[in-house]
Amino acid sequence: MASRGKRPSRGKRRAAARAARDGSGPTDREPSRLPGASGGFSLFAEVLLVGLFVTLAGLLLVTLPLALAAGIRHLRRYLRAEDSRAVLFWLDVKRGLLPGLVVGVIALVAFVVLLIDVDLAGSGALPGGEVVGAVGWVLLVVLTAGLLVAASLWSPESGWRSALRATPRRLGSDPIGAVLLAIAGGFVVLAAWQLIPLVVPALGVACLAAVAVPERPRRHR
Repeated sequence: MASRGKRPSRGKRRAAARAARDGSGPTDREPSRLPGASGGFSLFAEVLLVGLFVTLAGLLLVTLPLALAAGIRHLRRYLRAEDSRAVLFWLDVKRGLLPGLVVGVIALVAFVVLLIDVDLAGSGALPGGEVVGAVGWVLLVVLTAGLLVAASLWSPESGWRSALRATPRRLGSDPIGAVLLAIAGGFVVLAAWQLIPLVVPALGVACLAAVAVPERPRRHR
């Protein structure tokens, strides 16, 4: 009677599965595009770290779009198992500082104007306040999602102009993704309203969402 092959130990099976996921070992599957996503607690820690970096870099508010862009680039490098040293985050901030200030001022002014509009609409001081308020909230959602998309498309080489031009096309091609990013942005606002320290992890989660949403599986018509 032929003897049966010995089954590999659990440890060896786990090691083989890890090698299959990151493409470092023999496998019949394609390597994961985001091998860092399987990191578990290490990914959680990296998200918190990015949230801290983005908070520090965006303290002036007008630097927040650039801080988000640098945080998204950092997490993308981490998830792709590329060089994700902290110094590269701050190098991105340094390289994009001056153009980022222009975008930050415009975004801040737009947010303030819309918030004032929504507040006035809610106070009854404007005719047709309910309609004005609803439009204001919709524009806030679109602006939040657009800011995260533009930040995800930014790079020091292409700059903000290219990122902003590509943003409407990205939003139009993935409306569900735009809603998900708006929810992520709303989570940051809600965290700031509830308890200021919660902004740190919320910003990290928003950066993670900006990386993960475009990577999610989608049905193609």
